Amino acid sequence: MDEKDTEQALTPEEAKRQWENGTVAKTIARCPERQAQFKTGSGLDVDRLYVPDPAALTGESYRNKLGFPGQYPFTRGIQPTLYRGRFWTMRQYAGYATAQESNRRFRYLLEQGSTGLSVAFDLPTQIGYDSDDPLSCGEVGRVGVAVSTVEDMAALFDGIPLDRVSTSMTINATAAVILAMYIVVAERQGAPLTALAGTIQNDILKEYFARGTYRFPPKPSLRLISDLFAYCASTLPKWNAISVSGYHIREAGATAAQEIGFTLADAVCYIETAIAAGLDVDDFAPQITFFFAAHMDLLEEVAKFRAARRLYARLMKERFGAKNPKSLMLRFHTQTSGVALTAQQPDNNVVRVAIQALAAVLGGTQSLHTNSKDEALALPTEDSVRLALRTQQIIAHETGVANTIDPLGGSYYVESLTDRLEAEAEEWLARIDSIGGMVAAVEQGYVQRAIEQAAYEYGNSIETGDRTIVGVNKFVEDKPPAMDLFSVAAAVETRQAEAVTAVKRNRDAAAVAAALSRIEQVARGNENLMPAIIAAVRVSVSLGEICSCLQNVFGEHVDAFS
Repeated sequence: MDEKDTEQALTPEEAKRQWENGTVAKTIARCPERQAQFKTGSGLDVDRLYVPDPAALTGESYRNKLGFPGQYPFTRGIQPTLYRGRFWTMRQYAGYATAQESNRRFRYLLEQGSTGLSVAFDLPTQIGYDSDDPLSCGEVGRVGVAVSTVEDMAALFDGIPLDRVSTSMTINATAAVILAMYIVVAERQGAPLTALAGTIQNDILKEYFARGTYRFPPKPSLRLISDLFAYCASTLPKWNAISVSGYHIREAGATAAQEIGFTLADAVCYIETAIAAGLDVDDFAPQITFFFAAHMDLLEEVAKFRAARRLYARLMKERFGAKNPKSLMLRFHTQTSGVALTAQQPDNNVVRVAIQALAAVLGGTQSLHTNSKDEALALPTEDSVRLALRTQQIIAHETGVANTIDPLGGSYYVESLTDRLEAEAEEWLARIDSIGGMVAAVEQGYVQRAIEQAAYEYGNSIETGDRTIVGVNKFVEDKPPAMDLFSVAAAVETRQAEAVTAVKRNRDAAAVAAALSRIEQVARGNENLMPAIIAAVRVSVSLGEICSCLQNVFGEHVDAFS
């Protein structure tokens, strides 16, 4: 009798018991803190898992379409116990002005119960210009923290032990340099690199069609990404080498199915690039993560997350032949929607964020950021940030939705939406494949046009009143919002530029020149760039200097469709 026949011979009760006695038991042993009595608010017992029909547990459809949590195809979640094991990471995105000021916000968030850090960088840092560069004028510290040197990175994490906190960094074109700075700060703290946990976004493709913070052309940018993959696989076992972002694709106007399809098309490109560079898929795939948006259609968003997990698992198994179960798992961070926030009646945004966060939790996210109510008007205040974090904590501790796995699984509507979104996303992925892959699709403007069309249709539905946005095109009030807004002081730019200039003035000029020469030499060859970049950071070579050196070799990307 083969393995398939053995599975079919199991009774439903035996199949469920086998699942519970295997992966579930092991997970519970590692996560005892959540193994209390699980009951509803009125005292009814809550089971770990509910199934649509016990008789279907051993059927072909259940195994290949739903399965059990923690097992292929991961429709019902990648962990066998989900939040009964432990809650998602509550990771608030923060960063503004100087490293010292952002450090104070980080400490505040940790004191308030945040369980992970997420760094927002200013635009010069994202594109690779130092704070004292004339091109940075007017943008230093405005939409994130300014990090030009390793001294900035050290100040950003002053008093925060990097071997005991999980850090996410939203940075793409300059990801290799920023990660190098983080590594050097960890070395200074005495933290072993094997203990560093977190994620570097490192997703350049969506920058070309959905966001815009690129520096180098696609081909050398992909080389930087595969070099970072290889470095993390060999040196940083707990670090996620990429966070393939559907968030920015969705925020640019894409539909839910396009968000899945285009994001997985990006992932396919990165995986193919790494394999072409000589890496085995199972060596780096477990360090691939994803980043999705949570929008307002609650049940569609839940279905979207479930569909994305299932499609990715099939993709990794069937297209790339991945053998490690961790290579098949779509792990993802979620952020509530920025474009759904309104400047009109901003208090309404508290409700919007709560609904979107609930969708992420019901969909099985591993990590979550909740936006603040005032972000359509300014950077968030401390009070707004605290309320956003409290929203997550209330969902976790008071609603009961974390007490069972995939609580909406089996819903006729949710399962239908999951199937339809998966099929439509797969169609978008096939279209990208037929063009020649994501780089070709971007170069031809195909992805840009598809998103623009979806954005136009959505915007038009609001203009015509077919879609209601409360406080914007219905239930409108004339009075402006009465609230205190956060602002970055104008003096920040001067202080930060002076600090960067001082670092450059007081370092070893010969060591800097040698380090830059080495980066250029490696960039012109085939060696991994990460060791040369890390060595340069150790002698205080700045972000802007490293990026200028790389640009001399790689060139600068110019958008043909702008």
